[in-house]
Amino acid sequence: MPRFFIKPEQIQNDTIVITGTEAHHIIKVLRLGPGAKVTLLDGCGNLYISQIDKTEKGSVHCRVLQREPAGGEPPVRVVLVQGIAKGERMDYVIQKGTELGASEYIPVYCRRSVVRLDAKKEAARRERWQRIALEASKQCGRGIVPSVHEPVDWLAALNLIPSGALVLVPWEEETACTLKEELEARPRPGEVYILIGPEGGLEEREVDQARERGAIPVTLGPRILRTETAGPAVITMVLYQWGDLGGE
Repeated sequence: MPRFFIKPEQIQNDTIVITGTEAHHIIKVLRLGPGAKVTLLDGCGNLYISQIDKTEKGSVHCRVLQREPAGGEPPVRVVLVQGIAKGERMDYVIQKGTELGASEYIPVYCRRSVVRLDAKKEAARRERWQRIALEASKQCGRGIVPSVHEPVDWLAALNLIPSGALVLVPWEEETACTLKEELEARPRPGEVYILIGPEGGLEEREVDQARERGAIPVTLGPRILRTETAGPAVITMVLYQWGDLGGE
């Protein structure tokens, strides 16, 4: 059954009116009409099994048949603070991170960042990344769409991290503390922030600044991972240990 995300304000009692790009996709691409059933999600954890009653130009009117919890969300909230990477690497990170279970992305400019966007390009890129998160969420059965924060610099990103969250910084210069040891030694937290540098990695000063705020530098092993590989790899390990990857 096709899945679509809607806004809570589009729900009126047992009627849901779909508009915008999702309506266009239903009418013009999938060519669904009255009587067809669709799965609608409000991004707040609710799922609606619905039937199309009628279609109009630019809108699809649905009747709710059944409401239930959306599911598809891990028990740990994982936020990826990702150094902005070149080309399509950020697209890959957001797509795969969403499939794996990340809840939020904070794109960050680091001292070694190659990519620097002006305000107009930032807005366009953020819109693109949010669209990728939406499509990945529909494909993999998520109950929410992970949010993509506006790009910020390193210190601003650190200031966005709430007290009490576990903060992990994979760093190639760290040799003593392994990610595996950190995950096995701790009870399951409510939130995990993962800090990943851009191409070229993080500078020592940046790691020190994160450490001053309670972050834990960890090694991922003897091989140095690309920036677009490191984030999804750590998300996988965190949610295998504390989440629902591998079954729970």
